[in-house]
Amino acid sequence: MKSKITFLLLVFAPLLLAAQEGSVQGVILDQDSGDPLPYSSVLNKRTSAGTVTDLDGAFKVDARIGDTLEFSYLGYTSQRLTVTDFNPLSVRLTESSSQLEEVVVIGYSTATKKELTGAVSVVKAEEIESLNPNRLEQALQGQSAGVQISSQSGSPGGGFNIRIRGISSNGNNNPLILVDGVRYEDLSALDPSSIESINVLKDASASIYGVQAANGVILITTKTGRQEMKPTVSIHSYYGSQETARKIPVLNATEYALLINEAYVNGGSAPPFTDISGLGAGTDWQDEVFQSAPLSSTTLNVRGGGSRSTYAIGGSFFDQKGIVGGDKAGFQRYTGNLNYGVNILDNLKFNTIVAYANQNRKTLNENAIGSVLFNALNMPPSFATRTAEGAFTLAEGLGAEVINPLAQMANTYNNVDVNRFTGKVGLTFEPIKGLSFESSVPYNFSQVRAKTFGPEAYYGAGKVFNATESSISESFENYSSWGWDNVINYERFFNDVHKFNFTLGSSLYEERYKGIYGSGFGIPNNSFEFAALFQADEIRDNGASSGEGIFRLSSYFGRIQYSYDYKYLVSVILRRDGTTRFGPNNRFGYFPSVSLGWVLSEEDFMEGAEFIDFAKLRLSYGETGNDKIGDFRYVSSLNGEAEYILNGGDLVSGKAIGAIANPDITWERNVQFNLGLDLNLFNNRLTLTTDYFYKESQDLLLAVPVSGLTGYTAPGGGLPIANAGSIRNSGIELALSYQDRISDRVDFSIGLNATKLKNETLGLNDGVAFIQGGAFGIGQLPPTRWEVGRPIGYFYGRVTDGIFQNQAEIEAHGAQPNAQPGDIRFVDLNQDGTIDQEDRTMIGNPIPEYILGLNFQVNFFNFDFSVFADAQLNRDIVRNYERNLPLTNRTAYSIDRWYGEGTSNYFPRLTIGASENTLFSDFYVEDGSYLRIKNLQLGYTFPKSWISRAGMSALRIYGSITNLYTFTNYQGYDPNISSGSPLASGIDIGYYPQARNFIGGIKVTF
Repeated sequence: MKSKITFLLLVFAPLLLAAQEGSVQGVILDQDSGDPLPYSSVLNKRTSAGTVTDLDGAFKVDARIGDTLEFSYLGYTSQRLTVTDFNPLSVRLTESSSQLEEVVVIGYSTATKKELTGAVSVVKAEEIESLNPNRLEQALQGQSAGVQISSQSGSPGGGFNIRIRGISSNGNNNPLILVDGVRYEDLSALDPSSIESINVLKDASASIYGVQAANGVILITTKTGRQEMKPTVSIHSYYGSQETARKIPVLNATEYALLINEAYVNGGSAPPFTDISGLGAGTDWQDEVFQSAPLSSTTLNVRGGGSRSTYAIGGSFFDQKGIVGGDKAGFQRYTGNLNYGVNILDNLKFNTIVAYANQNRKTLNENAIGSVLFNALNMPPSFATRTAEGAFTLAEGLGAEVINPLAQMANTYNNVDVNRFTGKVGLTFEPIKGLSFESSVPYNFSQVRAKTFGPEAYYGAGKVFNATESSISESFENYSSWGWDNVINYERFFNDVHKFNFTLGSSLYEERYKGIYGSGFGIPNNSFEFAALFQADEIRDNGASSGEGIFRLSSYFGRIQYSYDYKYLVSVILRRDGTTRFGPNNRFGYFPSVSLGWVLSEEDFMEGAEFIDFAKLRLSYGETGNDKIGDFRYVSSLNGEAEYILNGGDLVSGKAIGAIANPDITWERNVQFNLGLDLNLFNNRLTLTTDYFYKESQDLLLAVPVSGLTGYTAPGGGLPIANAGSIRNSGIELALSYQDRISDRVDFSIGLNATKLKNETLGLNDGVAFIQGGAFGIGQLPPTRWEVGRPIGYFYGRVTDGIFQNQAEIEAHGAQPNAQPGDIRFVDLNQDGTIDQEDRTMIGNPIPEYILGLNFQVNFFNFDFSVFADAQLNRDIVRNYERNLPLTNRTAYSIDRWYGEGTSNYFPRLTIGASENTLFSDFYVEDGSYLRIKNLQLGYTFPKSWISRAGMSALRIYGSITNLYTFTNYQGYDPNISSGSPLASGIDIGYYPQARNFIGGIKVTF
């Protein structure tokens, strides 16, 4: 009998087992809208095998009765189901509490938003795409609280300054930028559409990067594929037209002649224009140099994955011509990228990332006295652009710097080519669940070739730009870097309430640089076609040189994170760095931090507050460092210039010690404190994050003045460096968003982020009262200062008190005996009866007190509409684009000048005679606050039923306007400007403005 039963079991057991095994099919949808969730993950917990849904949210996975399937999607709460049969499933996921389960990159590891204890901002791919930025920095503008973005130049390929929580140093204030773990100094090489997310580490949580993190850290992740993802092809292309968003009002020819005559008469000279009846409007030089210019972009990406691999392949082309200069000021970029990963074994994964970029940039003379726009503002409208013979008009009688801007552009040939390879190769090994070892080698190879050609040119008598012979300058530079990062991450749960995360790692990094430079004179045929150094007739003293440098960094770091029941959170970080930028005395440094979190909403006493879905307090304290001072500044260097007598009398140019050594210089240190609150309210419709921060930058590296008589410095050299200053940045950040669904096909969201910032100098080197910087006009004292108790780079000049209306007021004032009625009245601050340099004080601050960003988006049926604005408030800008010579043009507000008692109490009289009206004072300082409608976009997504027959899964067309309008009282081109130097920020010399763009685009997915 037993043998018969055994026989029956052997026969029917496989059939019974087969009846319990099969495939589970279904679809994953959004709980509220019913929309499919493409690329959702489906995991069989028993076998650890999984798949992802297709573009329609559909999936198929092998399972057996009793298996547990886990369904997850980024930003949604995961769901688990037990397999009871093989009928089709319809799984609906709900959005997690303000996407609390969303994974955030925090440096060498990740964490969910719910577990974060630091101040981290996240900008996602859809937010980047809605802005359609030319450069990735623009995607951060107004999108992240505590981050200030300002333009260095609006020209094609022009850069941006990124400041995280203020200016921390008088030197380099750029944050550390890592793209997929690879360092980037310049984001112009990145195609914005390839970015998956941007994470900004703002507080002491950045100390995991130690000496590199003083100015904050930006972690960028690029898009990649997923396992079991069908090949998905996406194409994004747009074309647009650019124009200047504004012009500076200046005098036309008739107005110019009338006011110049008045100035000559007031100066005691005969008026130069005897007949103005035929002048009319004359030449509008801004119209002559500004033009409409095209820009276009095309991006192709392919993503997918197999059962053990993922891949993403992409390429792009971007082309932008200049609104000034056309082809003489353009930027082109070609990019190609590959992101490939494969599971060699179940617990061993190989990943490689390769990115290539080719860039070509052509530039004009800009952002300086004598630049194209500076000349366009100062050239007289009574001058024609060309003579009757067709030659460019000479700019006679206009000083040494002002020349015909059209001739200047025609004679400008500046070209820079960059080829760049970046990437990373890595292995990840997971011997047991929760434990991973990752070893990776990031690398970067860049080649930069620059060429500048100057033809023979004559612009008028005495011009500094005149050239009696043609010239050529060429440079060829190679930059390379590599690293080796080894990281261990371990995650462990105990008793379902204790969670530990350990990170332990080491990092080696090396940068190398080599460059050769040469300049020569006498190019055949005075032609750019033959412009090459080997064609030059002559290479003069110091006409050829070379340079080479190396920098190394060795680091060890660790982080411990603990969570008790997701209610009480602790994170402790320690990093040790050793750098070659400092001498043996101070080569190594330690950078610790600790951060705490308390999830209040998990406490019993919060049960009655039903409108609060999530509440968390955060507290952090720690140190970061800064070593961005250049290489080998702790030793004496032969960077000074000298002349030597050799061979009994021959005078030979040579080198001399340029700066005294200081072997004791060490890191700048940032001590940071942060207190934050995260709230989700009203069924997660309203989210709020606010932070108070205090950041003190200590041991700032300053150039210490040394007497030239000591022999320690030579012409062309630099001052010795010492740790001798401190700065404090403090403020409050707020990020607020509200989203709601009105109906199944209509939803909207609105967001605001705001930062209140205060910058103050706490100390300078002993015996140094202040440090000056910047430039105003020609030959005047520096207009900015760095001084204890003041913000760095504040404006320092005279204070005005209206206009002298008559001689009696001059005599009553007493301190300006040489003034005339109509001149500016200055305040005698020290009350010594004389107006002089001792009567200067703080008259402006280039650092904004408030930084704002506003977003609004609505989706109605198949249409989408979004608008984004950014603002900077309570900041000042120096107006420095007026040459103020007898015959240069004037701005239009000079029409409201003083020309008799009671006619004006703001704009002084016009005169060519001696006066102090052009000396730096608050007359030249303007309110630089602004609110800019940065981007407005309207799009339409075609229904799938219309496009599926063409093989398309998605099709969207859109139109957008960038820099639509700027609300500001500033009279210059663009209030969002900065030189990048803390001691020259906010001085406007006619900055190349950011263009207004009109764009039409299409996005297709197959």
